[in-house]
Amino acid sequence: MSAEKGFVLSDYLAARKEMIDQALDHHLPQADNYPPLIFQAVRYSLFAGGKRLRPILCLAAAEAVGGEIQPLLPVACALEMIHTYSLIHDDLPAMDNDDLRRGRPTSHKVFGEAAAILAGDALLTEAFHLMSARDRMGQTPAEKLLQVIHDIAEAAGFWGMVGGQVVDIQSEEKKANQETLDYIHTHKTGALILASVRAGAVLSGARVKDIQALSDYGRHIGLAFQIADDILNVEGNRSILGKDTGSDAERGKMTFPGLWGLESSREKTVELVGLALSAIQGFDDRADALRAIAHYIVERKS
Repeated sequence: MSAEKGFVLSDYLAARKEMIDQALDHHLPQADNYPPLIFQAVRYSLFAGGKRLRPILCLAAAEAVGGEIQPLLPVACALEMIHTYSLIHDDLPAMDNDDLRRGRPTSHKVFGEAAAILAGDALLTEAFHLMSARDRMGQTPAEKLLQVIHDIAEAAGFWGMVGGQVVDIQSEEKKANQETLDYIHTHKTGALILASVRAGAVLSGARVKDIQALSDYGRHIGLAFQIADDILNVEGNRSILGKDTGSDAERGKMTFPGLWGLESSREKTVELVGLALSAIQGFDDRADALRAIAHYIVERKS
């Protein structure tokens, strides 16, 4: 896919994904450690595929403000670990009870529910272990690193993914309303996307006004991403998605298509992409990756 000024997003995403996968393999303990079950379960889910969107956004935000990406790789890896933990737990019978994730049997189907729960726990914990390891973070200023760790923890906990997931579960089979739907989407999905963008900016020493602009960008694309997911759950191709479609309606989940219909939902994603692009209009071509990703989020098929 092409974007701004000849920028080829597919090449960019492939190169960044390879970089992140190599860093994940380097930073994560190997599967032959003891007890092997937990390391095997963690690696099974972490290397099951995936777009690596959150770590890529972290690196792209750093590039947008002239930062170096190599020193940020441990934080980028930590973001992917947290995201993968959330998927493992979301798939559990007590949550969404999904059998497939990224075209493969879900963790609990392969390793059992107890090991899947512990694999998620291990990934979440390892993310903060990695970000707080001074030997991995090099010369990153401690105060900036502490701010990023704080932001990511907030995005993953009560005020982010966990809170959003709780409201998502509580809202099943209930009449949809905009306020609740916005809360679910901005917390369950949007919070970690926003934190990913902010992390790249903060760790690169960005100016306050640039961090704010990138935060606005991250907030808009975070919501757009989840609405696009809602749409894909209705009309996506199961073989491309790598997971079942139609599950939101079956479970009575609160979604944008359920409240507003598909066409209005698509219009909302277009509006949010426009707002995201406006937020970073003052950036030069170093932000082209962010611009292209904003379009990709709502045009993707998986």
